Amino acid sequence: MTDTLIDTLLTRRSVVARDLCDPGPNESEVKQILAAGHRVPDHGKIGPWRFIIFQNEARATFGQHLADIFAKENPTCGPKVVEFEKERFTRAPLVIAVISSPIEHKVPQWEQELSSGAVCQNMLLAAKALGYGAQWLTEWYAFNKEVDALLSLKENEKVAGFIYIGNYRQAPQERNRPDLNERVSYWNDSESL
Repeated sequence: MTDTLIDTLLTRRSVVARDLCDPGPNESEVKQILAAGHRVPDHGKIGPWRFIIFQNEARATFGQHLADIFAKENPTCGPKVVEFEKERFTRAPLVIAVISSPIEHKVPQWEQELSSGAVCQNMLLAAKALGYGAQWLTEWYAFNKEVDALLSLKENEKVAGFIYIGNYRQAPQERNRPDLNERVSYWNDSESL
């Protein structure tokens, strides 16, 4: 089991949303992905996140709202750009919005927001473990007040990410990554004197 887990961690790679396709996770697998997201470190046991699931027709309906908002805010954009925005949520069979919902608590808000980020990462790993591709996106619509209202976000809430999940046409290629050795140091007390 450990080898499988470490392999999943070391080979995880985002699959670009436009390369995702049907079939997506079934109901049982969606529950597993959500449960994995729910198992992150959570100082204070407060669960400062929630989920909004987009499947079936809801993806196209939400996409139409995105296109309308984008067109209104960008009146000089052409019809191809509006169509691109309209199709955003139909690229994958499943999109899950992870909503960061920090509360007033002794646990600092920053820790609560980090926990929401961990939710997104666990969901990516769960999708991979189940044999699906996934991508964690934000883009403009994660930071738009009209979209926030459409999602019924409260004043304290933010979109931590939209997790796109589905099968994939082609396995993703490995990408260049920052050199790990350049990002590792060892603290030595004598250096701080």
